[in-house]
Amino acid sequence: MTRPPSDIEDLIGLMARLPGLGPRSARRAVLQLVKKRGQLLLPLSEAMAKVGQTARECLTCGNIGTSDTCDICADPRRATGQICVVEDVADLWAMERAGVFRGRYHVLGGTLSALDDIGPEELRIPRLKSRVAEETVSEIILALPATIDGQTTAHYIAGELPGITVTSLAQGVPVGGELDYLDDGTITAALNARKAL
Repeated sequence: MTRPPSDIEDLIGLMARLPGLGPRSARRAVLQLVKKRGQLLLPLSEAMAKVGQTARECLTCGNIGTSDTCDICADPRRATGQICVVEDVADLWAMERAGVFRGRYHVLGGTLSALDDIGPEELRIPRLKSRVAEETVSEIILALPATIDGQTTAHYIAGELPGITVTSLAQGVPVGGELDYLDDGTITAALNARKAL
């Protein structure tokens, strides 16, 4: 059986480490990149090199940008007094895609987890408390996962910020969702968060 050259095998191995890509998907992706070297591989390698040089974490919120302060934190129109707390940068980007939140963000970098030995100091919770003390904050919106670790983190943060309004995103039936396809926890959350029409 003929194997790809070692440098291509190395690339496949690196690609396979990416979330959502296993060895087979990585092999197919690399093969496509090599076949379309001029259209995909070379521009991709240049873009990756550029991002490797310029990408950095925002010192204020933890977002990814190209300077020490991301575009959201630098935008004075976003200083609404609301901070939306998310687990990861991907969650921040999802909120931005929706285009409904006009405040600022705070990326925790994970959730509290006793099993994984992740406490408040391993996350950006101390930085969040500093921001609340330094900035004019009227509301903390917790947009954390509806998991045990996410809920534990939410309760911990709420307890650490006395005198600040702490809210969380509603949980329950998604738009267009049918009850028959939902799990019991989602149905329970939806029922408990019901509101008058």
